[in-house]
Amino acid sequence: MLIRRVRFDHPDAVKLNDQVQAEYHLRYGDGGDATALDAADFDPPRGVYLIAYDEHDRPVATGGWRSQDRNEEGNEDGDAELKRMYVIEEMRGRGLARRMLAALEEDARTAGRIRMVLETGTKQPEAIALYTSSGYEPCAKFGYYRHHEESLCYAKRL
Repeated sequence: MLIRRVRFDHPDAVKLNDQVQAEYHLRYGDGGDATALDAADFDPPRGVYLIAYDEHDRPVATGGWRSQDRNEEGNEDGDAELKRMYVIEEMRGRGLARRMLAALEEDARTAGRIRMVLETGTKQPEAIALYTSSGYEPCAKFGYYRHHEESLCYAKRL
């Protein structure tokens, strides 16, 4: 697996984002994640967006983080918010998400962020298992879905 930095509006990022949005819709029936995202949110040094490619140069996994500081949505100073973690279905179970997560954590740590935070949902047991087994613990809800019952928020000190 080769991990490359790309912009959030890169064609491969758009393709994978469309796929993850379709999966969110299947699981929650709500059209996908409505959190406002801008490609510039992931521009270094305030964030990064990564895509993993297989040996055939096919995009197979994605993820990014964006800087957040204390705000009205419940973030804290020094937060790095994890966004759009996704592995295509036929590549799941091979450790790609764990490798992507580690790369994102290292990048955020290098950028001076002190806590990685994420929001997932009750209908994503695979994501919950990945994050809790990687040292993430439940935290106060934040972000766009902070008032939704199905929302779960986790944090890990970097």
